[in-house]
Amino acid sequence: MQGKAKYLINYTLWIVDIISIIISFVLGTYFRFWNFRDMQDKSMHFYICVIMILICTIYTFAIDSNRGFLKRTIWQEGAAIAKFEFVLILGTIAVAYVLKLAEQFSRLVMLYFIVINVILTFVFHQLVKLFLKNYWQNGDSAIKLLVVSEKEIMMPTIRHLQHRLEFNYSIEGAVCLDEDMSGEEIRGVKIIANRDNLIDTVTSYPVDEIFIYTPNISQKALNDTIAAFGDMGVTVHYCVELPNIAGSTSVGNLATYSVISYIHGTERYRALILKRVMDIVGSLVGLAITGIVTPFVALAIKLDSPGPVFFSQVRIGRNGRRFKIYKFRSMRTDAEEVKQKLEDQNEMNGLMFKMKDDPRITKVGAFIRKTSIDELPQFLNIFKGDMSLVGTRPPTEDEFEKYNQYYRRRISMTPGLTGMWQISGRSDIEDFDDVVKLDLQYIDNWSLGLDISILLKTVGVVLFGRGAR
Repeated sequence: MQGKAKYLINYTLWIVDIISIIISFVLGTYFRFWNFRDMQDKSMHFYICVIMILICTIYTFAIDSNRGFLKRTIWQEGAAIAKFEFVLILGTIAVAYVLKLAEQFSRLVMLYFIVINVILTFVFHQLVKLFLKNYWQNGDSAIKLLVVSEKEIMMPTIRHLQHRLEFNYSIEGAVCLDEDMSGEEIRGVKIIANRDNLIDTVTSYPVDEIFIYTPNISQKALNDTIAAFGDMGVTVHYCVELPNIAGSTSVGNLATYSVISYIHGTERYRALILKRVMDIVGSLVGLAITGIVTPFVALAIKLDSPGPVFFSQVRIGRNGRRFKIYKFRSMRTDAEEVKQKLEDQNEMNGLMFKMKDDPRITKVGAFIRKTSIDELPQFLNIFKGDMSLVGTRPPTEDEFEKYNQYYRRRISMTPGLTGMWQISGRSDIEDFDDVVKLDLQYIDNWSLGLDISILLKTVGVVLFGRGAR
């Protein structure tokens, strides 16, 4: 377990264990006295509970007690919880003795606590594991892995990964470098490319990480390939020595293979978790606002032009994931057909389409675009995790199919409702390369502080309608 998943699991189990301690302590106290009035010293009981929470925190983060959590069997989980309970009780008794609280504290409360907490912790851990398994396997949240290997060892490599990878990984495809096996399938994994079309294929393929195991192909021969993956913002796990490429590297293992990982993008996983918390809170507020304005916007759209109130379109998310983006409809229903006739009037250099006084935009559409009201339904995308409050602009499928490896790196982070392109006057930008530069500037300098700054500036942009049309 590594990266963002490690921090997610550690913090989730830490919170769950604290909840279990509080519930168990309250129940243990109640079963001892059958009310909360006859407790000898309520403050003393409070101090004991606080001591337990502090010991739990130290045990979770200092000892890295949740290492291997996803792979634990029921018996291994029981053993891990028993060890945790032993340390928790022993540590609490020792601290309570030093603070001279032990003599006043009821031993029967502690006995009840142990029994209840062991059961609750075990149940909570199993529920967390079940939730995470469903979250990663039934959604689009698993780490998408591409296997690059040779024909002779392709099958054992895929088999080994399938048996050893934790369930937050999904093998999305494989590439054979020494022979063209394109279209073949090995253990349910499709061979999607060969050595000649590897880079072109991966450029438009949904993948987060790449595992390379090619013992019979020299490292030097793959130097350009790994550098190209770096340009795309994709993390590479190389099974032997990594070529001498500048960048962040780390030594570790993947499914028991020893690898050196060439990492692209941020490794500030705690900050990424906080970013997701910000997204959830912000999206809930945004959805409440959307619910209030929807009846009025819907009525205006219906009176202005025939067609649905909402518009949806497939967009490209983080590392090539497809998702449906939602907006209030601001164009005619035949906008895509009309767009083809207007291509020669495109005012944007590059892969995007932009036109002043676009005839496809309705009267109401012009207003809701100017005020950014049309984007309010995207708070649903943010809540689902397809988008973030702040990020890069999500491209259409047509745009994405034309990407080169330089352009692809702009989708190495989750796309956002707003971003550098928004506060820089999105309608004043006339070259797609400028959009890419702004997106890469955001990726290379990302921090929570930058997100907050962009959100504050976006408020000003929306209020004054600068750069929107």
